[in-house]
Amino acid sequence: MKETAADFVQENRPSSIIQRAASVEEVANLVVYAASLQASATTGAALRVDGGVVETIV
Repeated sequence: MKETAADFVQENRPSSIIQRAASVEEVANLVVYAASLQASATTGAALRVDGGVVETIV
């Protein structure tokens, strides 16, 4: 499974800052944050767990 994820990232997301797929725990952490009081000032945001993919630099 990890090898498949690593191959996908390398082939399809070569600009990923972390150079790997996010773990289940990392995705869960974002969900917990978004549902928490700490996120009360986070409005209208697109929260992504994508490893910091940078497609272009302007």
